[in-house]
Amino acid sequence: MNYIVLDLEWNQSAKGKEYSISSMPFEIIQIGAVKLNDKFEVIGEFDRLIRPQVYKTLHSVCSEITEITQEMLLSGEHFVDAAEDFLSWCGSDYIFCTWGNGDLLELQRNMNHYGMDNKFPMPFLFYDVQKLYSICFSKGKSRLSLQAAVQELKLEENERYHAAICDARYTARVMKHLDFSSVEKFYSIDTYRVPRNRKEEITMNFGNYSKYISKTFDTRERAANDRGVRSCRCFLCGKPMVRMVKWFATNSKNYYAMFICEEHGFIKGKLSTKSTDDDKYFAVKILKCTDADGVEKIYQKRLQEREHRRQKRLNKSK
Repeated sequence: MNYIVLDLEWNQSAKGKEYSISSMPFEIIQIGAVKLNDKFEVIGEFDRLIRPQVYKTLHSVCSEITEITQEMLLSGEHFVDAAEDFLSWCGSDYIFCTWGNGDLLELQRNMNHYGMDNKFPMPFLFYDVQKLYSICFSKGKSRLSLQAAVQELKLEENERYHAAICDARYTARVMKHLDFSSVEKFYSIDTYRVPRNRKEEITMNFGNYSKYISKTFDTRERAANDRGVRSCRCFLCGKPMVRMVKWFATNSKNYYAMFICEEHGFIKGKLSTKSTDDDKYFAVKILKCTDADGVEKIYQKRLQEREHRRQKRLNKSK
């Protein structure tokens, strides 16, 4: 299997968000990718400039960051031609690797805008190299920019940043410095397309945590309060757990809970509701092993939320 290290640059409406297309707020103007074999050796590169069809005027921030000019884009290809060439270049046995989790979302949004078939698998797994780097070097506690990671590793900075092919090369070089065997199980799951029914719902076990992605619902409230979404068994043994702290909200999108498994101890839960481009809602639930400190943090978070709500009620009554 090959690794396709992908980086995209995109433009947005120069007139402001209100002039954007909600299903495609960012238009890809550059595709850069490096193909690595299973030994992380470079075996190919892909570099294309895209001529925009939707947001034809470059946003000033985009131009400043990428150093792409309006004149340069005139020589670019149509997105469909470039994307078809890119997907053909990727081959048949590969996995995407990106710095962060935004590139594949925007790639699929752009493909959908032009009516291209989305043949990516479900679930659509990829490697978020930023996350893998964090796991390797900070136990998952911090997320560095690509430039910060390159500098932390003391790699040669012989190209500029924010050019798609250059960032793809930097990301590929960072990958070579990871203890990949220790992090290769930590896939990320793209959620541009989500399960349509219960049978398609996704549950993945990563050893010290699990991730569940629900089917879609008509409202955010239904996604958050669905019995199937809220029910929890130990992801390590599959047995029922004792609920220590029931699900509580800290805002309209995030919920927390605490459980204890007779065999595996404390397990904390986080539930987030997210929206799709077609105005549906789904839930992402993460269960993770924790310790007494983790339990105390959940209790404190609940107390803070209760106090916050009490203060709101008092303020309304004045």
